Amino acid sequence: MSNKTKILIKPKRFLTIFQTDKPVYKPGQTVKFRIVSLDASFLTFNQMDPNSNRIAQWLNQSTVSGILDLSHPMSAEATQGSYIITAWNEKGEKTSQNFDIKEYGVILKGSGKASFTDVIITVSFEDVPQAYKPGIAYEGKIKVTGPDSSPIPNEPVYLFLQNSGNSENWTLTTDSKGIASFSLDTSLWSSDSVSLSARYQKVEEDYPYEQGVRRPLYTSAYHFAWKFYSKSKSFVKIMQGEGKFSCEKGGIVLAHYIIQGVKLKKGQTTLDFFYLVISRGSIQQHGRLPVAIKERKVNQGQLMLSLQRMPELTPFAQVVVYTVLPDGEAVADSRDFPIHLCLKNKVSLKFSSLQELPGEKTSLSLQAHPGSLCSLRAIDQSVLLLQPEQELSLDSVFSQLPVQKLSGYSYRVADPYPCLRYPPRFEEEMIMRLPPVPKLVDELVVPDWGKRSFWFGPSDDKNDVYSIFKEVGIKILTNSDVKKPYDCKTTYAMQQNVMMEARPMNMMPNEESAPTPGASGGPKETVRTYFPETWIWDLVPVGHTGKVNVEKTVPDTITKWAAGAFCTSPVGFGLAPNTGLTAFQPFFVSLTLPYSVIRGEVFTLKATVFNYLSKCIMVSPPSVVSFFTSPVKVTLAESNQFTARPCEGCQYTLCLCAEESRTFKWTLTPTALGEVSVKVSAEALTTKKFCGNEVATVPGKGRIDTVVQTLLVEAEGTQETVSHNALLCPAEGPVEKDISLKLPEVFVEGSAKASLSVLGDLMGRAIKNLDSLLQMPYGCGEQNMVLFAPNIYILNYLQSTRQLTMEIQTRATGFLDSGYQRELNYKHDDGSYSAFGKSDESGNTWLTSFVLKSFGGAKPYIFVDPAHIAQAKAWLASHQQTDGCIASVGKLFHNGMKGGVGDQVSLTAYITAALLELDGNTSDPMVEKSLTCLKAAVSDQLENTYTIALLSYTFTLAQNQVMRAKLITHLDKIAATSGGNRHWERAEASGTKTDSLEVEMTSYVLLALLSGPTMPGFGLDYSTGIVRWLAQQQNPYGGFASTQDTVVALQALAKYGAATFSPEGASTVSVSSARGLKMEFTVNQNNRLLYQEEQLREVPGDYNIKAKGKSCVFVQIAMHYNIPPPPDFSAFNISTQTLGKCDGTKKSLIVSVAVRYNGRREETNMVIINVKLLSGFVLDKSSLGPLKNDPTVKRVDLEEGHVIIYLDGLKQKETKTYSLAIEEDVPVRNLKPAVVKVYDYYQTSDEAVSEYSSPCAE
Repeated sequence: MSNKTKILIKPKRFLTIFQTDKPVYKPGQTVKFRIVSLDASFLTFNQMDPNSNRIAQWLNQSTVSGILDLSHPMSAEATQGSYIITAWNEKGEKTSQNFDIKEYGVILKGSGKASFTDVIITVSFEDVPQAYKPGIAYEGKIKVTGPDSSPIPNEPVYLFLQNSGNSENWTLTTDSKGIASFSLDTSLWSSDSVSLSARYQKVEEDYPYEQGVRRPLYTSAYHFAWKFYSKSKSFVKIMQGEGKFSCEKGGIVLAHYIIQGVKLKKGQTTLDFFYLVISRGSIQQHGRLPVAIKERKVNQGQLMLSLQRMPELTPFAQVVVYTVLPDGEAVADSRDFPIHLCLKNKVSLKFSSLQELPGEKTSLSLQAHPGSLCSLRAIDQSVLLLQPEQELSLDSVFSQLPVQKLSGYSYRVADPYPCLRYPPRFEEEMIMRLPPVPKLVDELVVPDWGKRSFWFGPSDDKNDVYSIFKEVGIKILTNSDVKKPYDCKTTYAMQQNVMMEARPMNMMPNEESAPTPGASGGPKETVRTYFPETWIWDLVPVGHTGKVNVEKTVPDTITKWAAGAFCTSPVGFGLAPNTGLTAFQPFFVSLTLPYSVIRGEVFTLKATVFNYLSKCIMVSPPSVVSFFTSPVKVTLAESNQFTARPCEGCQYTLCLCAEESRTFKWTLTPTALGEVSVKVSAEALTTKKFCGNEVATVPGKGRIDTVVQTLLVEAEGTQETVSHNALLCPAEGPVEKDISLKLPEVFVEGSAKASLSVLGDLMGRAIKNLDSLLQMPYGCGEQNMVLFAPNIYILNYLQSTRQLTMEIQTRATGFLDSGYQRELNYKHDDGSYSAFGKSDESGNTWLTSFVLKSFGGAKPYIFVDPAHIAQAKAWLASHQQTDGCIASVGKLFHNGMKGGVGDQVSLTAYITAALLELDGNTSDPMVEKSLTCLKAAVSDQLENTYTIALLSYTFTLAQNQVMRAKLITHLDKIAATSGGNRHWERAEASGTKTDSLEVEMTSYVLLALLSGPTMPGFGLDYSTGIVRWLAQQQNPYGGFASTQDTVVALQALAKYGAATFSPEGASTVSVSSARGLKMEFTVNQNNRLLYQEEQLREVPGDYNIKAKGKSCVFVQIAMHYNIPPPPDFSAFNISTQTLGKCDGTKKSLIVSVAVRYNGRREETNMVIINVKLLSGFVLDKSSLGPLKNDPTVKRVDLEEGHVIIYLDGLKQKETKTYSLAIEEDVPVRNLKPAVVKVYDYYQTSDEAVSEYSSPCAE
């Protein structure tokens, strides 16, 4: 014989499993995740934010034992929403996993919703075959559930059968699971189909309609079973199993057969039955079962086969049993058997105890197949409950299988029927040939027959042998009789589900169909300071024994920890069920105190003791200086940083019973400035005293609890910082520097302090303070870049000088990663960037070019999506004019590019330099056009010093030596020189503070000198004079006055440092004072990046600094002191008004701040209003709504007791008033005024300071 058939071949898909250390993250947290490839090595990994910006990428990653372990820090300002991790394997197949970034743990005000249903009882069929086989029992189940879908046990349910006009019925009773099983004798069934119905009510009750009243519904179930075709009336039936098979031991499958009317071959006494066991799309077992048979007799019997290797069969074993009779007829049946989920690699995890004290040692016992590598995780149960569906489980693992069980196949590979080539006309005949719809109840909701599709050929009723094989996805090549004959003119309606549900019609609107459920030895001290959300995230090998104990310290969070593990090994993947450990403190102390106070203020410290025990304890706290022998004591530790006294009239001896809490109070008066530690302990001791009718209990563990919190004590007024810097290079002989520390006539007594630091590297101070170069807010797109760009220059410098350590690289790239993410928050859809992102009308040309060059510079160190750079460049190109100049778009907040004809020229110069820094391509058409614009500007002899300095750097990058020489020569003539220092000034500079624009333009000149060939007379000696001046302007944190001057100056200093770096030499720095102070510091190549610092006690004072040796050293004395608010400022006026609601338990205030710009400009740059909150007060966040709606307010932040208000700018002579509400959180007496400061962010010398007080102050 010859035969052919179509088959569908699909490539094998790989199983990929993701696990994150938590299901939900807060902005600023690090996302840790692991990817498990069970069959392939991954090559590319991407992570995307809610705006589809690619924020991280890992290339060509290899797994260890199939596990890839990665992490990525999220920005503190990461956009809240759903993020996607996507993994591609070497075949290009991808798998994705979501995780959420959102704020959680906040008590929210909200409302609840309850829904109602009219469905009282639901009846449904389960495991009922679609065909019956005469002579073999027809088995199935009826399920009865209530309105909340819970099972209804021990209740009657009625089964009805209609067969060729005959009716039968049975009364069944549900079991504890709401299931009633039935087995029906089919010997007398003769019709082509039978109908079954199941009802909760034997007789349908008719409920009259009432306006506004829901009618109770009792849904019924209906099912049609077709007669299975067999020419000889021979059948085999695989019987149902009792629930799921165990995965730990084999299963037994039984089948009944009836073989009749067969003619045997000569000498034949047996008939072979064959079986196949299929799981996950593959044949796992097969075999032969011979049975004795007699000719022309009714042969009945039972077949039994054993299922083996159950872990390979889970989650379903699809069993097919078949035989071929001597006359060619095939007899077959199939059934799916569910198996409890399990894996070959048996993994177990268990804590050494179910409950433990915070801070105690515990161990996790981990067992797996020898050689396994296990991913171990323990997470706070409360965080896990935020998204429990994200938890890795056997269900989630098996749900990712490409194939769990086979079920049919595509019509494209179905074997054709000859009759399909001659479809009859069916317009009139179609409805006539539909199967009749049984009328089982008066108001039956049935499928809409008119909307079904029709086709010609055999019905899809699974009532022949061919459909049995098709149902399990098997294609057969045979000349056996496997198909049921059919009338070629018969029309069938395609219907997927032959089981229906009927319910009486409801005359009222029904919005919800189901309800929503409502919702020993001495006592050991516990000091709680460690409160993680993910406690354990480790990769642990179990070694050749397959066992390991992991020792851990229990965190201080009082919670239940959920620990789990998955493992990979040569035998496969394994997963342990979660195990729990409860961190329990019998009682604990919680402190209530303000974040900060001002020296001289007095507040009440509250220590609340919570009793979690089921019995009473006795609490009797002593004073802060006494030691009582009471059963339980609460003690505030003595300190020389504050004075404390118990409150008057307070009761200090009391019983604290189960689930109760009591609060103890002390009056604290801080006496020292800075951070003050407050330590309170509670201890339970043995006692015979009674609490009510019971003896006070003493816990076996956790008899002492200690909590330590820090209080910031600040001086009055506003802080000023003065730094004295010196770059000392003693190669030609000892070098000295005298520094005199002087305080102003008016300052806050006791607030002055000073420190001296020594570094062997010019970039050392910036390296130490990469995340705090400026003591200013970073709340907009441009300010964020000061946390981003300097890292690039420092990494370049350290790499070129071979000083880059893994610690510094990790830290710096971490800041680059977070800065990159934050900056994407300020991106517009067109690829541009602006100070406040999409809340601005358009992108900003200057900021976009700043981001463009910075992203390009960061590419060697972190992943930067090339699309961001290309989009930014394309947007800039769209704003280039015909003369090559680039138009200013968006609000320009850079002082050097405002006013006069230099506006467009300086902007174009900046953008051109950015493009050249990006790739150095001078033949880029955009660069060529912009250089044409700039050459024309130079020919007009611009006199703006800032513009000339910027042009000198731009033409240096463009390698135009003629223009470069012309500009640098001109700049040399107008340079300000003094004592070997050199810098450039602007005529309109105001104030005595460092002018940020002068720092920036001086840095551009230094960059122009160092970025091209050395010009005669402008060598490193010339540059050193510039560096000396720049070094003197540096603040104590390594930055300068504002953002741009910090970024450009550090870029220039890094380039100078690389040009002058020497790997040899050492120096000694000696420090002495007029009052006899002597210090000495040694700087060599091993510690040149070490930040050496000592406090200076003589303030004011005169100091002499001397350097000897061969290497340069950078010395700084930083002095801090507070001053009262000055009475007058020329640039701004600021005033405050406070209205108070002083009655009630908590005081509330409305603080109004009026600001006015009096300077010479028509409008300021971005303005910052910094409102310090009164001690003990917190912001009422609901008051921010009207504030944020003000068109001049771009952003409002709350930072450690300060409210930061960002203004787009202030127009000259215009007064604006801003109000916010604050409320008392911790009462403070002797309340001091709080400072309010306003300043121009980009011209920080323009500022004003005021104060406000509480009208409710005692």
